[in-house]
Amino acid sequence: MNVSCFKLSVLTSCIWLLTACSQHAISPSTPNSPALQSSTPQLDQPQAAKLQLREVDINDAKAEDMQWLSLSTWPEVAGVLTSKNKGLQFLDDEQNVLHQIQGQFGRFDYRIGAERLLIATLNLQQQQIQLLSMNLQNKSWDKSVFIPKRTFKSEDICLYTDPQGLSFAFLVGEEGIGEQWLVANHEKALEQPKLVRRLSFPPASSVCKVNDATAELFINEANVGVWAYPAHSEADMVRQAVDLVEPFGSIQGTPSAIAIVDDQVAVLDEEKALLYRYQKQDKHWNGLAPLVLDIVKEAESLSIRGNASDKALLILDDKTAKTTELEWPTQATQRTANIVTIPAEVQTEGVPSTGDAADDPAIWHNAAQPSQSRILATDKQGGLQVNDLQGKTVQYLPVGRLNNVDVRHGFKWGNQTVDLAVASNRDHNSLHLFAIQPNTGKVSVLGELPTTLEDIYGICMYRDAQGEIYAIPNDKNGTFIQYHITATQQKLQAQEVQRFSVKTQPEGCVVDDATGRIFLGEEDVAVWVKDLNPKTQLPMQQVLAVGDVLYDDIEGMGLYHAKDKSYLVVSSQGNDSFVVVDSKAPYTVRGAFRVGINTEKGIDAVSETDGLDVSSKDFGGKWKQGMLVVQDGRKRMPESNQNFKYVPWEKIAQALHLD
Repeated sequence: MNVSCFKLSVLTSCIWLLTACSQHAISPSTPNSPALQSSTPQLDQPQAAKLQLREVDINDAKAEDMQWLSLSTWPEVAGVLTSKNKGLQFLDDEQNVLHQIQGQFGRFDYRIGAERLLIATLNLQQQQIQLLSMNLQNKSWDKSVFIPKRTFKSEDICLYTDPQGLSFAFLVGEEGIGEQWLVANHEKALEQPKLVRRLSFPPASSVCKVNDATAELFINEANVGVWAYPAHSEADMVRQAVDLVEPFGSIQGTPSAIAIVDDQVAVLDEEKALLYRYQKQDKHWNGLAPLVLDIVKEAESLSIRGNASDKALLILDDKTAKTTELEWPTQATQRTANIVTIPAEVQTEGVPSTGDAADDPAIWHNAAQPSQSRILATDKQGGLQVNDLQGKTVQYLPVGRLNNVDVRHGFKWGNQTVDLAVASNRDHNSLHLFAIQPNTGKVSVLGELPTTLEDIYGICMYRDAQGEIYAIPNDKNGTFIQYHITATQQKLQAQEVQRFSVKTQPEGCVVDDATGRIFLGEEDVAVWVKDLNPKTQLPMQQVLAVGDVLYDDIEGMGLYHAKDKSYLVVSSQGNDSFVVVDSKAPYTVRGAFRVGINTEKGIDAVSETDGLDVSSKDFGGKWKQGMLVVQDGRKRMPESNQNFKYVPWEKIAQALHLD
């Protein structure tokens, strides 16, 4: 163990060091290496003159937290203070109490909306997070809502409001315990907050703050540094170092408080009485000149307000409030262009397999009884799941690792006519065939057909004008093979018709039976279209490339057939969205949307979608104009096995203004 590693082990452990170094390219044996310099901020020297802080009388309150607050509907309010002996107080600039809620309150955070103020605070008497929602027009409070009592003590709580207008509370607990809760819709507290996910934070964390515009959660780790996590409820649990303690970064002491100020992050070092400032550029954090503070001993909270050039600092330090003003230029952070969000209407039961298991759905329409239609969905760790329109699993066929599935009606099975589902079986590089009884929707296994593919992956089906049915599986190496599927005297056969390829890995594909064209996704490159008529030999054409609208990986795709036009729907996995494109040249992009949280039904949002299917059939009721079914790569609220979400096409058409 080298000296640097030994020093850090006193603070945390060499295990942490090895993990952090591998994640952030920081070499413990070479603290001054270029890798370290590019991963942690290089700060200017502290300013020579100290900022002179002045103490503010807070009326003998045993303060726990204090923050600036500005309300257009209540301009007299300057700040909010929470304490153990004087409750929650709204104060003016002279620290006069304008409004007070009795009780004992600890750390808090707030969000201001168009009509409401939301405050989340730790009720010290009940040891629960209390949610307070005020109507800003008449200054009346809704009935308080409480997050259920936890098994750990919350050190801090911070709020995040997403583009959908939903507010989440992050709880930072002892020993690195963390949780994210859905608590409000447009600043109105939900009657029953919902646990979204459990989180693992650094063990010595005590404060947090969220930048809504960038969806970043900032957390301190005593004696180690400051971390940034993605705040969105569907995000991966990954982190990036904003700054670390010396010798691995620029922090000289202990980060104890965090504030967001426009495009910058401010971190208070209570041990060295320094205020560090950071700005993100090209996904890396750069340090600005720190500020030297006087008479700071045990800073508990930091709040900053002001305009683009001047700022006022408010520091709660050792139960006393201290303020100062200074010139500090910042720029307001604009939230990235918001993609329209459509809540899911129904979610299925999870697939039986854990981990990354659910993959691709196929919609089967029951012409005789539309309400008895079925959603066939692959569990790529075990088999085929069959769900009804309410999301309930009615069948599960444990036949092996099925990756993708598609369906077509009117397959001749001996003397019978059944509907046919074909899935790609990765255990045997085969086509796995299933019969769907047209009247009941019951699914049964017909058998398997071998392929000459080396590593079978995706699949789609095609029914031509003569009623012949084809399966078109693809290989990870880019090869597609079109097989003609027959079952004379109930003996399954697959005859190769043609093969074609793309240069890199594909998966999703869909065929327009009316035109005989296949749309296929080359995951990191583009969506392509090809005429399946082997006589024409028309070259493959690009429909939409990865770029500003479509983010790799390109995954599932489906076709929605309206009266006068058809739309191609593509899973843009890289930004958790779905792109809608005209299915005919010039392939105009009609828009993109995300599938968001349904707060009323307790359905979580959709992310990292693999497969999807869409149908314009009339399924009745809310599905009269058809439906979209998508795989959800992360099942949350609560966390469990992956599943599938249903969205009425009517909602998509309205949101994107489709004809």
